[in-house]
Amino acid sequence: MPFSGFLWFILMLLPLVFLQRLLHREIQAVFLILTRNSQLTIGLFSVIFFPGIALHELSHFLMAKLLQVRTGHFSLIPRTLPNGRLQMGYVETEQTDVFRDSLIGLAPLIAGSLFVAYVGISQMQLHKLWDVLRNGQLDLFFMGLGLLPTVRDFYLWFYLAFAVSSTMLPSESDRHAWLPLGIWVTALFSLAIFAGAGTWMLTNLAPLLNDFLTVVALLFGLSLILHIALLLPTFIAHRIVSKVTGVDVRS
Repeated sequence: MPFSGFLWFILMLLPLVFLQRLLHREIQAVFLILTRNSQLTIGLFSVIFFPGIALHELSHFLMAKLLQVRTGHFSLIPRTLPNGRLQMGYVETEQTDVFRDSLIGLAPLIAGSLFVAYVGISQMQLHKLWDVLRNGQLDLFFMGLGLLPTVRDFYLWFYLAFAVSSTMLPSESDRHAWLPLGIWVTALFSLAIFAGAGTWMLTNLAPLLNDFLTVVALLFGLSLILHIALLLPTFIAHRIVSKVTGVDVRS
């Protein structure tokens, strides 16, 4: 399939976005029931995800510096926005052209994906598990899964990979320049096709793009597995503390 990478990219991205928001909501609900204090809940939530928040904002800052874009205030302290949404941190950057603004907004996803890839490949050897699964060797695959907790510092790497992958997706403000950039890219591709370069692009560019999206989809899939692994125990914890305290949180 020439566009299988794009298909896998969508199939991994959509559930990841959904499960990330669901898991965050469940974690906040547990803290809010236990503390009965919204500010303390925000503080505890930000502590859990601090490694990911720090990498997210630092990647914005470094990308801006790399692209010679001026920066302003930098904060890792969470705050509630006027619209009720929780802002975990922020970096003020000068508004420039859509290309540089888009790259600055994309920086957390790039940095987070690289970190998750490092943990998955270098520390946990998950690429070997993927090869076993792809070859249909299910017995070896489940045996390998069972041996993962024996990997040195497994729980530390698991936590860091989860915290980073759960905060690496660009926020709404990070994506503000993506629409105009997408319009420009679409217009350029359209002009190239009308100029007769469609066959060349399909032969030379499409395979590269497909391979790139396949790799990104695999990284999203790893993050998806981490979220699934933590969603059930968090959901159970929510129900237990709600039943014990007689208090629940409705979104």
